[in-house]
Amino acid sequence: MTVTDTSSTATVSAPDAAAPAVQWAPAEPRPKRARWGLRIGVPAGVVGVVAVAASLVLIAPGTAVAGVPVGFLTAGAASDAIAQRLATTTVTLGEGGPTLTGAQLGAIVDSGTLAGQAYHDRPLWNVSQWFGDTADAEIAVDATTAMAALQAAAPDLFTAPVSAEVSFTGSAYELTPAVDGEGVDVAVVAEALQDAFSSGTADVVVDPVLVPVEPVSTTAEAQEAVDRLNAMLGDIGFYVGAERTVPVSPAEAASWLSIGTDESGAFTIAADPAKIQVAVDALDIDQEVVDGTVVVNAAGDVLRDIVAGQDGRVLGDTSGVAAAFAAQLAEGSAAFELPVTVTPQKTTELERLLEVDLSRQRLYLKENGKVVDTWLISSGRPGAVTYPGHFSIGWKTASQDMQGTARDSGKKYTQEDVPWVMYFNGNQAFHGAYWHNNFGNVMSAGCVNMPPAKAKMIYDWSPVGVDVWIHA
Repeated sequence: MTVTDTSSTATVSAPDAAAPAVQWAPAEPRPKRARWGLRIGVPAGVVGVVAVAASLVLIAPGTAVAGVPVGFLTAGAASDAIAQRLATTTVTLGEGGPTLTGAQLGAIVDSGTLAGQAYHDRPLWNVSQWFGDTADAEIAVDATTAMAALQAAAPDLFTAPVSAEVSFTGSAYELTPAVDGEGVDVAVVAEALQDAFSSGTADVVVDPVLVPVEPVSTTAEAQEAVDRLNAMLGDIGFYVGAERTVPVSPAEAASWLSIGTDESGAFTIAADPAKIQVAVDALDIDQEVVDGTVVVNAAGDVLRDIVAGQDGRVLGDTSGVAAAFAAQLAEGSAAFELPVTVTPQKTTELERLLEVDLSRQRLYLKENGKVVDTWLISSGRPGAVTYPGHFSIGWKTASQDMQGTARDSGKKYTQEDVPWVMYFNGNQAFHGAYWHNNFGNVMSAGCVNMPPAKAKMIYDWSPVGVDVWIHA
């Protein structure tokens, strides 16, 4: 509002012209109205507004966090004060020893949260919360930072640990055990720093306590690496399916590998693709398909390979093999499956059977149900019969002295150098008989005998496990 104040001279006309004019004296100026409200009231209002505003952002007087006074501070300023106090609190190692600050020891405190909580609990406007109890504050000390600072400040209190090592000895990997060092116990120093900070003490003296210092790479970590590497040496190679087609010697494999450690001390494996490429370039695994022929029994068990079959295979594109194998070795897997086109073999199964017809005194050699050969035999005589049934060849011997007691006569007998013996039912067997030539008639004490040349034929023709059928 604007107020304007003016001064003037007034002229009054007489009723008639003859009347003399009257000249008034100038009017006294009116005194100015006092405006104390404007000069005093406005500044007081501003102060009141500011005070109210301050009470809404400041922390109540008498408030302390871990001995740090934060009254009349904003939360942000209080956070800075708390952090600064921790950073400058010092720990001295023994009387007259080296001194380190909280900042050097890597100490931190959540000052922002603490300051925010102080304002929340004790704002300036809440008079009832003025001059409350000191709030506690928990600090954290980074062990690695603290250990490095302590070692730099008091090197005579430390003995460096020796990390475990892994090395190749020519045929396998072995370890060199770790050796513990010794140094100041960080936990004791951290506890002393916490006590000093919580009590508001700027400096504290603590007697250093020495404890073992574990190396970066421990013996246990080295043993784990050795076990993993030696297992890889046992498997390493180039595979076609489940077959290790091209093994890699331990020495060659070790030349591919580099053993290191990461920041935590764990052992790492790296492989050199360029060295692996030399082995890839030498791969020669192509082969023609060969169809096989095997002897089986009625159960389908393979008893013998007559012609050993093999799958055909052709090696595919190897341009990425070295890099892929290197990556696989770094992960601990040593069996690399090659890109191969495989042509499966065809296998012919020959199911063989030795069939004896007791009524005809004849042996039949059957293959897949067809008779491939036959001749006369002599089976057990009456009272010492050859027992009928289904059996299989249990074991064989090219020559044997036989002795026993005849079941029909009770007489003991001994027969030397019996050739081409194949047992199928207890002590009953196929064998050659050089002591008679009466084949086609029962002659034996229970075995099935035949001319020695014929016995040799079935000995060679019949692997262990071949089926035997004796019937009337």
